[in-house]
Amino acid sequence: MADNKRRGEDAGDDRLDDEVVDEAADDDASSADEPVSRGGTATRSRARAESADSRPTTRSETGRVGVFGRVARFFREVVAELRKVIWPTRKELLTYTAVVVTFVAVMLTIVGVLDYGFAKVVLFVFGNSS
Repeated sequence: MADNKRRGEDAGDDRLDDEVVDEAADDDASSADEPVSRGGTATRSRARAESADSRPTTRSETGRVGVFGRVARFFREVVAELRKVIWPTRKELLTYTAVVVTFVAVMLTIVGVLDYGFAKVVLFVFGNSS
């Protein structure tokens, strides 16, 4: 199953055409020096497989999708991304919450003390009106 998901063998792969190597390139050292963007590997067979002539066109490529279609696609993509999330356990969640609350309390104390100190200094410098 992992072999089917290897890079470049996924049928639904939406990679840009900038990874495709020119079919006229020779197998000599000059073709090995050509960079391929994003670290991917490109082969001649992949270049032929991804040519515009052999790729079937879908509705999204040929026409505009309606508002409801875009909204439905958005929610499908949101659900797909949420399935990839590694959710914290209850213990981890409580630990993270305690850390955040403690940090906020410490920062609130520091800012409060500095504010009080600067207020006293300003009143001392400019005089107390009462």
